[in-house]
Amino acid sequence: MPETLVDLQRRALDLAKQADFGPDAVRVNAEIVARDPKQEAAWTRLGRCHLEQCSFDEAIVALRAALAINPANGIATNLLNEVRRRRALTPTATDRAATGFGAREFAALSALSPQEALRALASRTEMLFDAINASPIAARIVDARKRRGEPASKLFHANSAHAQTTGHIFAFHHGGRWEPQFSIGWFSHPPSPASGMRIGLGFNVGPAAGRDPDLAAGQERALRFFERFQQTLAASWRNELARWMSLNAGFIQWGDRPPALELMPQQAIEWLLTCRHPAEIGWIFVGRWLFLDDADDARILGDRAKLAKTADDTFRSLFPLWIAACDGPTETAAPSA
Repeated sequence: MPETLVDLQRRALDLAKQADFGPDAVRVNAEIVARDPKQEAAWTRLGRCHLEQCSFDEAIVALRAALAINPANGIATNLLNEVRRRRALTPTATDRAATGFGAREFAALSALSPQEALRALASRTEMLFDAINASPIAARIVDARKRRGEPASKLFHANSAHAQTTGHIFAFHHGGRWEPQFSIGWFSHPPSPASGMRIGLGFNVGPAAGRDPDLAAGQERALRFFERFQQTLAASWRNELARWMSLNAGFIQWGDRPPALELMPQQAIEWLLTCRHPAEIGWIFVGRWLFLDDADDARILGDRAKLAKTADDTFRSLFPLWIAACDGPTETAAPSA
């Protein structure tokens, strides 16, 4: 005797009470919505079933159907958020073959808490650090820091990545918190306007916070470095840095703002030169940007070797400017294109 709609609903509720979200629960709830597409509860249960089966696309379809019937369905809303979180953490075969950062990694950055995102992406960030550490420019930077008496063994350590807000991970060279930083940062959309990555020089010159033993002295040191950077820029790098930026998708960024894509290189340089109260801004950066929605950039982001090569090229080009900012204005070579 064929099951009636009432029989199916009774069976679906029994399975839900037993926390059974397996194939039988999928079948029963799918049959209910096939017969009556307005069954909000059945769509919600079907979404939960697909979630437990790791059928994330099907779960999203079911939960969106429930929410289309009742946008105030809190259970469906929470389940949809959980589907997105789990899908971000579950790589496809293509994702597993990739070595860099693609749509899945940026989705994880967007969906997870800061510390969860750090853990989820740790293997990829640390392998990228290892690849950059093996580059010739990394050795030059480490040697330069050693000559100044700074403790240095490698450019990036395994714990170099940090996260304080959702959608953003950043790293700076070991020991470089109050120095001009060789910096890498990842941003996801949302909350940023676009998913991508920055590579270049940054200055952490904001009000001191944290557990460092002498925070005020650290900020003062960073501000002196930024002043030297401005002096060097004005003396010998104004045109050269603008040229490098124009050839390498270079942009400045400051504070919590997105990259200043609206500024042409010469305008960006002028902003850096005329910045008179950097401590009030907190963070100032200049370097190369890679955006996931650009096909050429996405190919670089998704391949660890290409990404490490891009970091090597960027750090090598900006190395003389970093040296001058650390040691004071000198005759420095122009950046390479």
